[in-house]
Amino acid sequence: MEYYEVEFNISTNSCSLQDARDIIAAMAGESGFEAFEETACGTKGYVQTSMLDRKAIETLIDNFPMPGAKISYTVKKAEYKDWNEQWEKEGFEPIVIGDNCCIHDGRHLPGQDYRIMVGIDAKLAFGTGNHETTRMVVASLLESSMEGKSMLDCGCGTGILAIIALKAGATKAVGYDIDEWSVENSRHNAEANGVIDHFTALKGDASIINEIKEKFDVVAANINRNILLADLAMLCSAMNDGARLIVSGFYDEDTIMIRQHAEALGLTLANARHENGWACLEFIATAIAG
Repeated sequence: MEYYEVEFNISTNSCSLQDARDIIAAMAGESGFEAFEETACGTKGYVQTSMLDRKAIETLIDNFPMPGAKISYTVKKAEYKDWNEQWEKEGFEPIVIGDNCCIHDGRHLPGQDYRIMVGIDAKLAFGTGNHETTRMVVASLLESSMEGKSMLDCGCGTGILAIIALKAGATKAVGYDIDEWSVENSRHNAEANGVIDHFTALKGDASIINEIKEKFDVVAANINRNILLADLAMLCSAMNDGARLIVSGFYDEDTIMIRQHAEALGLTLANARHENGWACLEFIATAIAG
């Protein structure tokens, strides 16, 4: 598989270089970038040649949310190697969310047992629970009972949200993602965690909801602001009466826009979480606009 290496050079005045690197990784990850490598002046991202979208990169730069940062980039063909070799080799330390959930890589185990133990293969650094948005969505999922519920995981990545929902008592979970690797990895992780019989992973975007033709008790979407705004009406169409919608992947300053759009569709804000500039909102379906 051939890749491009995109080097992002970051010039900062008042903002943190590390924070800027993290935001670039989060935003570029939504455009198909699979791995990142920090440099002295920024970060390098690696994306399959067929997935390179220069317009998306320029949009990322134009909409970068840290006013003190100036970003430029260069693109070149990457030499072949396993971009995630170091990540796979090192894995990650256990991630504890709340009092009853732990995510681990199977090699670095926690010092105690938790009610929900989830093992994720360290194939990519995304979707392990390291990022604030993933942790907040997991916390929201577990705040209310999942017993007997059905769940839709939008942009499923490693499948971690669906797996946690099933381990918390959900009877069925469906996930979709535009990336074939994510779909396959979600299935692999679901099987490794013993929930594959209750999990379905599909390749596609939000339009696949029309093909699923089901409604769910919980819908979770950890995706960027623009995709979320474009897909919100479709997500609402997949919600049962009284269902919960948990959304994250955007910044604190985007919450007003997303809340207004959700409320116009008949959703009611039930809870909000914030961590290091990232936000997570939970809505209840009351009177979905038809």
